[in-house]
Amino acid sequence: MCDETTLPEDGNTGWQLTRRQFGAGLGAGTGALALAGCTGMVSEGEDAPTASGLVENTVVIDTPDGDADAFFVHPSSGKHPAVILWPDIAGLREAKRMMARRLAGEGYAVLVVNPYYRDVSGEQFEDFPAFRAAGGFQKVGPWRDRLSSYAVMRDATALAQWLDGQEAVDTARGIGNQGYCMGGPFTVYSAHAVPARIKAAASFHGGGLVREDDQSPHRLLAETPDTGYLFAIAKNDDEKAPGDKGALREAADAAGVAAEVEVYAGDHGWCVLDSPAYDKDAAERAWGRLLALYSANL
Repeated sequence: MCDETTLPEDGNTGWQLTRRQFGAGLGAGTGALALAGCTGMVSEGEDAPTASGLVENTVVIDTPDGDADAFFVHPSSGKHPAVILWPDIAGLREAKRMMARRLAGEGYAVLVVNPYYRDVSGEQFEDFPAFRAAGGFQKVGPWRDRLSSYAVMRDATALAQWLDGQEAVDTARGIGNQGYCMGGPFTVYSAHAVPARIKAAASFHGGGLVREDDQSPHRLLAETPDTGYLFAIAKNDDEKAPGDKGALREAADAAGVAAEVEVYAGDHGWCVLDSPAYDKDAAERAWGRLLALYSANL
């Protein structure tokens, strides 16, 4: 799990630098797409077309635990497979909206939920450097404690139902979901909660994937035989728990599910644009495997 010990001490790679790295590293067309879409949050209920041909909106979704605020972005025309994006510990913010826009540019309808909606609404931290400066690990601790596997499953069920009611979503195709840091295990919980609809789960530097309790994500794989999985493990996370990758592979094999398990060169947080551990090369490799997962399963 992401904590003070899993990220570099050097805080110099802040938001401005990582956004510039992101735009420069995507290649022609896609970098412009991501940066052109940086319009900030729009008002609830107001579809906001962007220069990239996407439509984005701030939405509120009724869940059993209350109203969840989220960011929804999709191509301006047609129907598309839906994806739920679970943020890392710093929550919903511009870095996650940028990542969602890039995926929407590939033809997906992407929903980024505020995981802390039970306690607070909207963006709590502008970026990861701001999260660290504000003592974010301590601040979000009580909010994160409420995100049990059962709470996430309730959320996933509500989010999938909401997505299936949107004009931009192709309900004939499965829903994907991807998570970062604490959001990694959420992807397995989501597939477990809505196996008839959620057909792909991708965890990037996810924490708590292999535990001793019955709700450990690796123990739930057997309940989702039709879901494809991607477990992208950070190098320093693997150094701390080298047995986890083997446990995931063994659990997937025993369950008969398709699962790609790989340790990446990047450290914890390498995929996230505003993380001090952001690694463009490793992030682009993970991006390619994500698209392959969705292409094969949605």
